[in-house]
Amino acid sequence: MTGPESPDTPRAFDQGPPRAADKSPWNWLLFIPIVLPLVTVWYNADSPRLLGFPRFYWMQLAIILVGVSTTTLVYQMTKRR
Repeated sequence: MTGPESPDTPRAFDQGPPRAADKSPWNWLLFIPIVLPLVTVWYNADSPRLLGFPRFYWMQLAIILVGVSTTTLVYQMTKRR
């Protein structure tokens, strides 16, 4: 059996500073997919229709695409190489 670990002994899960310390300005872009669905006046209507779908449905799909692309962009710009 091994004895108790000293506070100076490195552990396997200690891999540098916590991810919350990432202060990249790219992270501010993540507010776009959060705020965009909150502005309901942009998509709270029936017309215009796109391929027979009311504005509400195709704007919701557009918001999803904006969220995915924004998250992908932020990930690509902030990942450590």
